[in-house]
Amino acid sequence: MSQINFAQPRHDWTLDQVEALFDLPFMELVFQAATVHRAGFDPSEVQLSQLLSVKTGGCAENCGYCSQSAHFKTGLKAEKLMDADVVIAKAREARDGGAQRFCMGAAWRELKDRDLPKLAAMIGGVKALGLETCATLGMLTPEQAKSLKDAGLDYYNHNLDTGPEYYGDVVSTRTYQERLDTLAYVRDAGMSTCCGGIVGMGEQRRDRASLLHQLATLPAHPDSLPINGLVPVSGTPLGDKVLKEGQIDSIEFVRTVAVARIVCPKSMVRLSAGRDEMSRELQALCFLAGANSIFVGGKLLTTPLPGQDEDSALFQDLDLRPMGVKAAAPEAVAAE
Repeated sequence: MSQINFAQPRHDWTLDQVEALFDLPFMELVFQAATVHRAGFDPSEVQLSQLLSVKTGGCAENCGYCSQSAHFKTGLKAEKLMDADVVIAKAREARDGGAQRFCMGAAWRELKDRDLPKLAAMIGGVKALGLETCATLGMLTPEQAKSLKDAGLDYYNHNLDTGPEYYGDVVSTRTYQERLDTLAYVRDAGMSTCCGGIVGMGEQRRDRASLLHQLATLPAHPDSLPINGLVPVSGTPLGDKVLKEGQIDSIEFVRTVAVARIVCPKSMVRLSAGRDEMSRELQALCFLAGANSIFVGGKLLTTPLPGQDEDSALFQDLDLRPMGVKAAAPEAVAAE
């Protein structure tokens, strides 16, 4: 593959070009991704976000990986939308624990207008704490997107999950175009987009390339690009499939992070679900390959995350620091 100028974001990637990046020798791919990363970010900084499930379970979608789907028996009990004051208290705890962005997730197929006032109170309260605000609430209408923006929402998460070719094996209750439409409504309302996908669902490399091709050819690249490693849940079709056939290879996961960094050079590439099962060495490789955002807080919706002590130790050993925090001055070396 000929050398490509990665200095500026481009939106004319072909699927074959993205797949060719995956096919690069591993060391060359990681080197190129690290070079792109350093051109736009401080490689020692990592953004810390925390995600709270404000409405858990009972979702009408049949996403084959999800423990919250009403279609599958996973032992998860459906709950009502949390009160705003409880959410704001959780956000305060997250901020005091070092989080810089607070994300609120609801297990809905689409947002209902009746829930907008309570959500607006949550968003406004979290925003008042000095945190960036993010929400994932299912499909939106243009009017709902504008209402969320007016309430103070900074980011809206709406993942594509996978490439369009594999999408039918993942979910049938929502079309790929409906996902793209919601992203368009979010952009048109003036909010930042958070959009990525899940790897390790039984898809092939070309499907992972196709997901990143979709993201790289959007009218605007995602401001945040979460890469989730499937955490297989027994009772879900894809979870059972992966438990039987095995999870994605670690090196292939790093390749996915590296290609995401190259094709979306200005995006925050986030290690999301699955990080609790990653070794310290695998996480270090992902940071080297351009990941610069993680979820913290011990839990991601219904799946576990590393604890604060583990993350603090990892940051210390890798000489990383939370984004926006100044590096400590080097200690003076005493003369012998």
